Amino acid sequence: MQELKFYSNGKLLLTGEYYVLEGTVSLAIPTKKGQSLHITSSQSTDNQLIWQSYNHKQKLWLTATFDCGNFDIIQTENPTSLRLQQILRQLRVQNPDFLLEKGVTTHVKTQLQFPQNWGLGSSSTLINNMANWANVNPFRLLFNTLGGSGYDVACAAHNTPILYQKQGEEQPLVRSVAFEPAFKQQLYFVHLGKKQRSSKAIAYFYEQKNNWQPVIQQLTAITQSISQSTDLQDFEQLLNEHEKIISSQLQLSTAKSLYFSDYWGSVKSLGAWGGDFVLVTSQRTFADTKRYFSERGFTTFLTYNEMVL
Repeated sequence: MQELKFYSNGKLLLTGEYYVLEGTVSLAIPTKKGQSLHITSSQSTDNQLIWQSYNHKQKLWLTATFDCGNFDIIQTENPTSLRLQQILRQLRVQNPDFLLEKGVTTHVKTQLQFPQNWGLGSSSTLINNMANWANVNPFRLLFNTLGGSGYDVACAAHNTPILYQKQGEEQPLVRSVAFEPAFKQQLYFVHLGKKQRSSKAIAYFYEQKNNWQPVIQQLTAITQSISQSTDLQDFEQLLNEHEKIISSQLQLSTAKSLYFSDYWGSVKSLGAWGGDFVLVTSQRTFADTKRYFSERGFTTFLTYNEMVL
């Protein structure tokens, strides 16, 4: 029996938001929690792939059986299997020998370490793990299946913060950066509990049809400054400026104006606006800061060290 194991990091997009799709340089960070992929194969009369996915509470949420000939679905009760089928078929396109060995049944188990509604990259960690399994380009796999900018796949494979720029369909520009702010103990992540569908958010972005180039240049400059910031007040000013630009361009209200208008620190949306996590800064104590959000019903509150790899 053969056995393989793969693991990918989750992600958070600190800067750039939607404009990462159009080439702005964005700052992204890998998270401590990610997703694993465990593969075992054994001799069998059937050439099948038996798939099981478990959530962060060890609960089985997806089962599917595929025929390895063309990855036709033999058995499933979850429509997500169709997306999985799309990925498997693209793996075969990129690696024609993938799972073609006769007389072998392959068992796959995926294990997510974070709640699915956290938006830390359940899809991107899966894409990166499967690309590594099939020995193909993870960016090409992403762009030919689920789409997106690719920063999340880059985070999946990096153990440090990165500056990311989408340049083409094969190999974006990814550079590790020493983003280790001296004030990180004054940075927190708060979950809004309103998970956004990336595809819907991206569609809204493209509907705006704004002149992207000046904004891309502005956001890239802010990203560079944020990645080098050594002072919390300067950092907060940069976050506020970033929020103001995105709000103006997309005609969307900031998370702070919607939920935390009386909050004393900065509130920065991460990724698609309106859901998932926000980054907040605070010059008050941990207890005071946590209490503020808890009293308003936002109880998922993580420190920088708890979240960031």
